[in-house]
Amino acid sequence: MTRSPTRSLPPAKLRRGRLADLDALLALERDFFTADHVISRRSFRNFITSPRSALIVADVDGKVAGCALVNYRQGSRRGRLYTISVGREFQRRGIARQLMAAAEASARRRGCRFMRLEVRADDAGAIALYESSGYARFGRRRRYYDKRIDALRLEKSLARPNPA
Repeated sequence: MTRSPTRSLPPAKLRRGRLADLDALLALERDFFTADHVISRRSFRNFITSPRSALIVADVDGKVAGCALVNYRQGSRRGRLYTISVGREFQRRGIARQLMAAAEASARRRGCRFMRLEVRADDAGAIALYESSGYARFGRRRRYYDKRIDALRLEKSLARPNPA
């Protein structure tokens, strides 16, 4: 029985994003998102150095396999999952769920009670991932992506359930 090459890769290690990751993060963004929603080098640099952002990188053997970015507003109890992406060669390995859990843990540490995000209304895979992770729809933004595709707005409570 032959194992798939994706399954034989080492596990992802999560860490904070660094300025040295800029080129890899930009390549990941360009590969993953449309032109209207690609994060620029300058924005990534700001997110990496900002105390109001948490950029989490999934590292596989020294290679940026994916990232999650959470933004925080001063005085708000909501974190915003601004982006989450996993490179094509690293997909279907649980990295997106790993990044999402780390993003939520980061928001909890900052005192957030909720996490919000937007997702393309035509991205059934991402919607299924978020909804199976406890996110619920609460709104819609018309023509948000590329000025033609709606975004669904989702939110999740970050409160930990009380032990029974």
